[in-house]
Amino acid sequence: MSEQVTLRSFGLGVYLPSLLYGVGQGAMAPIIALSALDLGASVGVASLVVALAGIGQLLGDLPAGALAGRIGERKAMLAAAVLLVCALVVCIVATSVWMLGVAIGCTGFAGAVWGLARQAYLTEVVPFHLRARALSTLGGVHRIGMFIGPFLGAGTVHLAHTDGPYGLHIVAVAVAAVALITLPEPAGRNGARPAQTHLGTVGMARAHLPVLRTLGVGTVLVGAVRASRQAVIPLWAEHIGLDAATTSLIFGAAGAVDMLLFYPAGKVMDRIGRAWVAVPSMVVLGIAHLLLPLTTSGAALFGVAMIMGVGNGIGSGIIMTLGADLSPSVGRTTFLGTWRLCADIGSSTGPLMIGAVSAAVSLGPAVLLVGGLGLIGAVVMGHWIPHYVPSPRRVAPSGSPPGG
Repeated sequence: MSEQVTLRSFGLGVYLPSLLYGVGQGAMAPIIALSALDLGASVGVASLVVALAGIGQLLGDLPAGALAGRIGERKAMLAAAVLLVCALVVCIVATSVWMLGVAIGCTGFAGAVWGLARQAYLTEVVPFHLRARALSTLGGVHRIGMFIGPFLGAGTVHLAHTDGPYGLHIVAVAVAAVALITLPEPAGRNGARPAQTHLGTVGMARAHLPVLRTLGVGTVLVGAVRASRQAVIPLWAEHIGLDAATTSLIFGAAGAVDMLLFYPAGKVMDRIGRAWVAVPSMVVLGIAHLLLPLTTSGAALFGVAMIMGVGNGIGSGIIMTLGADLSPSVGRTTFLGTWRLCADIGSSTGPLMIGAVSAAVSLGPAVLLVGGLGLIGAVVMGHWIPHYVPSPRRVAPSGSPPGG
């Protein structure tokens, strides 16, 4: 089959459910803090409730690998959809902050299961020479959904206040689940479970310790820098006196640039290698963070935010692709759970680090610290990304087709 036909064959069965899931997440994300405030939470407690989604995802990474390995990826995604719908219903009927917080944590847990199962499936069935494009497209359609979601969610707020976006998320994930059930898997194992290992999560981590303590650390750095950019743009905008509307415009424009680069990023990874995306992405993000404290106007911040969008966009799919490359054929889902945990640790600690350093010193040094971590991440990824990765037919150069 041609490349175009091969990728298109995944459109409905794989990418449509992920797009819908992203739409629901995007609709819900801006409303969580408002829901907590409506229930009487303070600003600090509302922020904690928002953070529980990330904590739930962290807690879900390792069980997600075990679950997908035991029952198969499609069933794991359906289980995640059921958990998510139940959690969203609780969000709507919650009468206390703690009820809302538990439900939000469950949405993060469900997201971990959904994301890992979809990644594991594509890793199994996509030809090696299309792997990066397939996985970067998976991340890209989710970003598109996250971009669309807040606009659709805003419309539902007028109909049902803060309950509207949760209802929209329920509809989106329900349609995604129906698509999973009714649409045939486009290729591969026809629902069969991937081969499993007798090693548990700890045993798998020990067996792959050389990878986890090198590229795994690089993954933590990538996650931290990527997540920090989402915090530093609005924080710095407030620091230089921009209003909320201007800040939203800048943030949205950067997100649009980010969203549009996923396919070129995947093509570069497939054609010339993973490092050609990972290293430039971290260098650009690192330099953009270093430039941010120099901005004193909306126009200057807009320019730096666009640079950040480019840096993050050209790195689309790199973590999933590296995890796929390095995962063993036996016990793949268990390994991917550990791998995703590294990235999510970075994503969770990055914004916390910004807050801690800002509280101890000021925002400027915190942003500079993240910029330095970005450059360190570029060095780590450039040094440790393997030049050769396993393929079904033979050991092939990283980013090249097997047998090429």
